[in-house]
Amino acid sequence: MQIEEGSVLRGKVTGLAPFGAFVELDGGKTGLVHISEVSSEYVEDITKHLTQGQSVKVKVMSVDEQGKISLSIKRAAEEGGKKKREPRPRTGGLKGAPEVFEFSEKRNMSDMSFEDKLLKFKQDSDEKIQDLKRNTEGKRNGGYKRTY
Repeated sequence: MQIEEGSVLRGKVTGLAPFGAFVELDGGKTGLVHISEVSSEYVEDITKHLTQGQSVKVKVMSVDEQGKISLSIKRAAEEGGKKKREPRPRTGGLKGAPEVFEFSEKRNMSDMSFEDKLLKFKQDSDEKIQDLKRNTEGKRNGGYKRTY
């Protein structure tokens, strides 16, 4: 059986290691699921998420020249459970200008995507820099206005 990048397959966990899990696919080929690709949450101990002999659904991330197969349980679950995100419509304004989001205090940070969190951080940072500039601009001359 030919294993193609991007395909979602079923496999059986044959071994666990501190860095990931070995999964046997159809045809007797074995691939590695790195610990970062086991779950969307932080995985400190892989044995709390997987057991030897467990059947899992995996997505083939890559196959290199030596035949090493990189797998992901996390991405297989995302692909099966969620529909693909549709891009948000851009608001009017300058071409290439970043979108402006209004975040309410009620919104939970865990519900936000990484890009949204990064954008919020950048906006907060820009606001703080502007406040700092406003506060220090009038104090540069020591508060005195020079007359000639």
